[in-house]
Amino acid sequence: MKLTLTLNGVRRTDEVAADTTLFSYLRDRGCLSVKCGCETSNCGLCTVWLEGKPVLSCSVPALRAQGKSVTTLEGLQEEAAQFGAYLADEGAEQCGYCSPGFVMNVLSMVRELDNPTDEEIKEYLAGNLCRCTGYQGQLRAIRRYLQEKGGAK
Repeated sequence: MKLTLTLNGVRRTDEVAADTTLFSYLRDRGCLSVKCGCETSNCGLCTVWLEGKPVLSCSVPALRAQGKSVTTLEGLQEEAAQFGAYLADEGAEQCGYCSPGFVMNVLSMVRELDNPTDEEIKEYLAGNLCRCTGYQGQLRAIRRYLQEKGGAK
């Protein structure tokens, strides 16, 4: 089947099987930031933006992106690097495997929530699992990032 979408700002058309997930489609097109941790929509590692909203690409059929815009971490390099520096400063990246999906969700949260509280941050990021950090370093990094961007309570 023919799939036409905009991937990280570039319009493209590809042939895909009807059962292809968005995760597989993106990995096959070189978007290696999109990781798979569970294949059950529970870990958040495969998070990408579909029309600017975070989705779990392992559970989204690729054909659902027909005519839409998909953004991966590769399409947000400058912004991701800025936030990534905060993660590194707080020692919150550890092995880094979960970082791409986590960063995608944090950047989405920054766009969606105005001055989020710690509880709102935790609720927004509840679907992101990390086995290395214990989450406190990540929360500190988010708070610092928001404060320096002028978006913290």
